[in-house]
Amino acid sequence: MPKSSLPSGKFRVFSRSTYPEYLRIAAILRTETVGGALLLAATAAALIWANSPAADAYFGLRDFKVGYEPWHLQLSLGHWASDGLLALFFFIAGLELKREFVSGDLRRPSRAVVPVTAAVGGVAAPAIIYALIVWNQGAEALRGWAIPTAADIAFALAVLAVINTHLPAALRTFLLTLAVVDDLIAIGIIAFFYSSGLQPGLLLAALVPLALFAWLVQKRVSRWYLLLPLAAGTWGLVHASGIHATVAGVLLGFTVPVAASRRDRRHPGTGTDGVGTGMAERLEHLLRPLSAGFAVPVFAFFSAGVALGGASGLMSALADPVAVGIVAALIAGKALGVFGATFLVTKTTRAQLDDGLKWVDVAGLALLAGVGFTVSLLIAELSFGSGSARDGHAKVAILAGSLTAAALAAIVLKARNRHYRRLEAEEARDDDGDGVPDLFERSEQDG
Repeated sequence: MPKSSLPSGKFRVFSRSTYPEYLRIAAILRTETVGGALLLAATAAALIWANSPAADAYFGLRDFKVGYEPWHLQLSLGHWASDGLLALFFFIAGLELKREFVSGDLRRPSRAVVPVTAAVGGVAAPAIIYALIVWNQGAEALRGWAIPTAADIAFALAVLAVINTHLPAALRTFLLTLAVVDDLIAIGIIAFFYSSGLQPGLLLAALVPLALFAWLVQKRVSRWYLLLPLAAGTWGLVHASGIHATVAGVLLGFTVPVAASRRDRRHPGTGTDGVGTGMAERLEHLLRPLSAGFAVPVFAFFSAGVALGGASGLMSALADPVAVGIVAALIAGKALGVFGATFLVTKTTRAQLDDGLKWVDVAGLALLAGVGFTVSLLIAELSFGSGSARDGHAKVAILAGSLTAAALAAIVLKARNRHYRRLEAEEARDDDGDGVPDLFERSEQDG
């Protein structure tokens, strides 16, 4: 059914975006898929080393401190990874968020309503399930309510690569957009619920290098020797102020302009649309491989190493109500939240699924959203303290819950893979040979 034949007032969800947007998202997903493989390798290496006879060397490396104490920057390597390297991850998230709201799918209410509502449901349901399970365990256990709320796009894409599923473009776009909104909510949670010892003077001081950074990027100044010191100064002052330092990365990302300037337009062909790219897209293209290929895997290496203590230790960790809450929230909470919110919004806004898709496809993606890792590990450390017994239990639960959610999603999505192959072949057809697949041309004409 073409879009023009929809009854008045109805719109489609999970419909195709424009072809340039499709190409941009495909490039992002390729980078994140490679990053996901490196993430899994780093996690496996950390777990093996932390449970080997050389475990003391691993923990000694993780806890080794470097930095300048008078500036509150004498941190362990693990702390540098979580506060420093992840700031790059959140800078990319800030760039992507701004681009989505300015020129991406999130600028259009009809396309934004589903991923935004699904992300909110995917945060609320896991938090509620976790809180119900640990309610009688005291205030410390309740501090972990946000651990199962964040999805990990790199880990999820690595799962898709392993099972070799040919997920349609619309579903991949939805997965990425869901992760973007999910990151925005996670950033707010970290800033408001996991910051302590706030020092307003230092936070106000951070506005100075942040404003200078914003002024330079608005002028399209991209010289690294000017921007990098200002970014580092903003990060250092935010870190010292008591706000988690990764928030600085998001704030810096929000300042970067999305629209292409006149200078950009004088150099066509640099973007997927052939008319030049804005500074946000250029920085994202430059830095995303560094984030996905280095920053996040290194963080995972220092964060995921948990001494399990053999089979008995593993069972003891998973028996902790905190671990039970995390596993249940990742598997059931995420799936119920994402699927339930998506179903609800389609039934209350006169929307309907795009041709070729069924609710079982949404169910598979909802299960895949239960793969929580990078941000979940970070929030576990903020909740219980890095290296604490409960932090270790939480990390074991994050791994167990994520792997289980991934396995369930693989079963559902793999069962539909033959159908996905047909959709992929249709999306690739270019009978008129103009370089743009015919389905995207028809979608743009109908839209």
